[in-house]
Amino acid sequence: MRNKIYLPRLLDDTVADYLTAFGAVVIEGPKWCGKTWTSRQHSQSELLLGSPEGNFQNKRLAELSPALVLDGAVPRLLDEWQEVPLLWDAVRAEVDSRNAKGQFILTGSATPNQKGILHSGAGRIGRLRMRPMSLFEAGLSSGAVSLAELCRGKISPALTGAVELRLLAEHIVRGGWPGNLTVPVENAGLLAKEYIAAILENDLARLDGSKRNVRKMTLLLKSLARNESTTATNRVLKSDIKAIDEEDIDDDTVASYLDTFRRMFLMDNQMPFSPATRSAIRIKQAEKRHLADPSLACALLKLTTEGLINDLETFGFLFEALVERDLRVYANSFGGELYHYQDYKNNEIDAVIELPDKSWCAFEIKLGANQIDRAAGQLLSVNASIDKSGGMPASVLAVVCGLANAAYQRPDGVFVVPLTALKK
Repeated sequence: MRNKIYLPRLLDDTVADYLTAFGAVVIEGPKWCGKTWTSRQHSQSELLLGSPEGNFQNKRLAELSPALVLDGAVPRLLDEWQEVPLLWDAVRAEVDSRNAKGQFILTGSATPNQKGILHSGAGRIGRLRMRPMSLFEAGLSSGAVSLAELCRGKISPALTGAVELRLLAEHIVRGGWPGNLTVPVENAGLLAKEYIAAILENDLARLDGSKRNVRKMTLLLKSLARNESTTATNRVLKSDIKAIDEEDIDDDTVASYLDTFRRMFLMDNQMPFSPATRSAIRIKQAEKRHLADPSLACALLKLTTEGLINDLETFGFLFEALVERDLRVYANSFGGELYHYQDYKNNEIDAVIELPDKSWCAFEIKLGANQIDRAAGQLLSVNASIDKSGGMPASVLAVVCGLANAAYQRPDGVFVVPLTALKK
């Protein structure tokens, strides 16, 4: 099942590890992010539930006899398993019957309702989340700086070369979609546009049979794009829609549609981080809003490369989203988790990576190199405030910059790293 043009993903090693520990592995994430291609590298046979061949005969066969379609060389790939939710229990039962590891790989671009799924799969089925490609996976980062090493306070100073503003804008518009890497830059925004159309016009109807107002869902998606990389509440989103699009949406509808977007992996929010339970600082619990990829925000806001360059404020928010997408991919590959920090003293940290040993690293994200001094000062100030209040301070402070041309450690101890030099 190997693909000759496959670009390795950081998730590959984790998939291999999970296949030795679980009877089945489910790889979830947004459409077109590469789940099928990656799964094929680890499988020996496959069943494509979404294939239209033979008038969707694979899907019909799975509906008639879920156990029958499980036969095949292992690991066996069941692509888009959510098209036939009964497969979940069939896989779980078959794993129990065979009493063997690495039997199945399931991929899913949506989470079906739990109705009809009798067992959680705990202990039998391991879950992994795949995201769009990081710049390093796409061959767009030099990889001169390892995030894993940086999180241990290690960095080799290096000149990494100048980065043009236009190039960063192109990375945002193109997004981390594997099928978009070779598309001419002037057409790179088309994929994200069609992605949203496919979700709204086709996938929603198949999710759970519920009827939804596509116009209002589109307006909510646009509001999420306008509030990308912020902690906007549901009420703020509702007010934003009314102010910009002159449309009123009730609170329950906003909450319901946001849950639908979450189930379709259209959102990838950052959870809040608390440095220590004994700290006297009150931590805000708001999630930082993110769409699955910053290119989706560009498509919803009709922003081209030129449009981003002419709107530096929006550029800054979407650059932050780009950085946090990559930090999450890199951090997850070595057991780290991505958060953000915000307290009631107006202290904020753009990104926090918590390591498996519970130590943590703080990152400020800046587009321009002229913002590095201020960002470093803010990191030092917030970290000192956390320490003074009784919380555990960050072990590493770093500024991830778009237009920096070198990776180094400042005299005050803060690291500076260009985004286009980062890797795992």
